[in-house]
Amino acid sequence: MTMLAESFLELNRYRDLLRTWTIREIKIRYKQSLLGGLWAILQPLSVAIIFSIIFSFFVKVPTDGIPHLMFYYAALFPWTFFTTAVTTGSNSLVNNLNLVTKIYFPREILPLSGVLAALFDFTIAFFVYIGLAFLYKVSVGPSIMLLFLLIMIQLLFTISVVLVLAALNVFHRDIRFVVPLGLQIYMYSTPLIYPVSTIPEKIRPFYMLNPMASLIHSYRAILVYGQWPEPTYLLSAFLISVAFLLTAYTWFNKAARSFADLI
Repeated sequence: MTMLAESFLELNRYRDLLRTWTIREIKIRYKQSLLGGLWAILQPLSVAIIFSIIFSFFVKVPTDGIPHLMFYYAALFPWTFFTTAVTTGSNSLVNNLNLVTKIYFPREILPLSGVLAALFDFTIAFFVYIGLAFLYKVSVGPSIMLLFLLIMIQLLFTISVVLVLAALNVFHRDIRFVVPLGLQIYMYSTPLIYPVSTIPEKIRPFYMLNPMASLIHSYRAILVYGQWPEPTYLLSAFLISVAFLLTAYTWFNKAARSFADLI
């Protein structure tokens, strides 16, 4: 725990570098891009439209009385944040090998900047949800106060996954091929296409041990149904995310000692 605390303190001392590198990541992402920041909107929105067409006309998927576009977009824009962060962050160390081998700084700054850059996209995409809420006249209840908590829990979990994958990518370069496949498989174990109510009650508690399942379910509860998220599932996601982050960050810092030699 002492080593972990020292790592957090050192990261805090380099917070200006983290901020600068995050801004750089955002600028690089949209440099010479015709639509720029609009891509942060088009990606989840286009998938939500496709899902709405397929699962309302061709394959009937229940949405518990909610318009399909709202149902899917409320889940897809936080999911897109997760997948973008994981994809970018997992390659951050090997894509910046000159820095890792020549300059000292906390190595976690590189994957963390990828996560924070994806959070910028998430913020832009959230404004589309506001527009859809007005369009479909979806009223927001007092539970909206917990939205920030959901984002914080998702940040904890996402950072954990990114730290592990970024470090593994240094040791095993084929991780970059595993990540897209893993995200596809993980998508189907998360309630993006279907509501949690379709999961049999006997296995639902085990299913909801998946932090992203609990988070997506909670996002929909707050943003679409105006309900309070189920506290048991939310607490489970929080505890698992914190435990995962502490474990991942400890292992990452141990592994970081050999990054320069391996890269």
